[in-house]
Amino acid sequence: MTKEHEMDKLRAVIKQIRNLDYPLMRKAQDRLDNLTKPVGSLGRLEELARLVVGITGKDKPVLTQKVIFTLAADHGVAQEKVSAYPQEVTAQMVYNFLRGQAAINVLARHIRSRVVVVDMAVAEKIPNPKSQIPNFKNKKINYGTKNMTKGPAMTRKEAIKSIEAGMDVLEEELIRGVDIVGTGEMGIGNTTAASAITAVLAKKAVRDVTGRGTGINDKILENKIKIIKTALRINRPKSNDPIDVLSKVGGFEIAGLVGIILSAASHRIPVVLDGFISGAAGLLAYHIDPRIKRYMIASHCSAEKGHRIILSHIGLDPILDLDLRLGEGTGAALGITIIEAAVKILNQMATFQSAGVSGKG
Repeated sequence: MTKEHEMDKLRAVIKQIRNLDYPLMRKAQDRLDNLTKPVGSLGRLEELARLVVGITGKDKPVLTQKVIFTLAADHGVAQEKVSAYPQEVTAQMVYNFLRGQAAINVLARHIRSRVVVVDMAVAEKIPNPKSQIPNFKNKKINYGTKNMTKGPAMTRKEAIKSIEAGMDVLEEELIRGVDIVGTGEMGIGNTTAASAITAVLAKKAVRDVTGRGTGINDKILENKIKIIKTALRINRPKSNDPIDVLSKVGGFEIAGLVGIILSAASHRIPVVLDGFISGAAGLLAYHIDPRIKRYMIASHCSAEKGHRIILSHIGLDPILDLDLRLGEGTGAALGITIIEAAVKILNQMATFQSAGVSGKG
């Protein structure tokens, strides 16, 4: 199969991505300007409401069906001692998600969102508890990536298959209803992959995009930087080919998130990015098709220094800056609740005329 044929499904989804509905956005701005408040006084809430109108193509969008996708996968590079935690934590945390006891579960309940947990490439077999827990999906492509210091993290075919699996996850959830998407992940070693991706696509020095991940000390941080440099030297990922970058130094959960982002955009669904790992997926999606920027909303700026570089490179302004660095979709959950508040302002607040309030003289 040629590279062109391998990309058929991906190209088909990208072809469905449309421009924002700018006439409807102007109409939304007119309404915002006539609400019972000084013009522009609700700042970014007004900007977010207008953007959601443009993305969805609805003059009064309702964000009832909120979904956070938490994708899990392991990384062969964890063998190089780049994390403060052992690899088995990935599988253990998946079970924690399924029991509803992790941070993302708490915040999802807080905003009345469902969490969909996806096994993309966890290093051990996760029993499929579908009969008891409908929010689990088994899309396992492999049992983790290969160690990228020895060669490519995955094959190009696996990278494309993983993106397509992410697309399938989004498509399968549409029957239950999806009004807004939050991206999340879990995978020991995945900040190493995200740093490598960011260094290549944003064309930055490895040291400038590599942080402490799970809270590593100075010695492990220096090793992590060395490991990423080694992986880039051995694999030579092509900065003009995001699929090549993904396959050589990426992760299966990152690839799946790329698919979710692209598919959501094709269905005019807003995508709320979480932190550094989700940002790396957004960066890849942006390099696949720059139009995707219009559909992505940055929930926050992570404490991981590479995340700020990603947001600057894409041109996204984060809603929050809370020093978060957990992942799972936690920042996305907080971002979603603010976006929902913005939309409610647009839909529910009275205009000067309807409220019988005198406007600006």
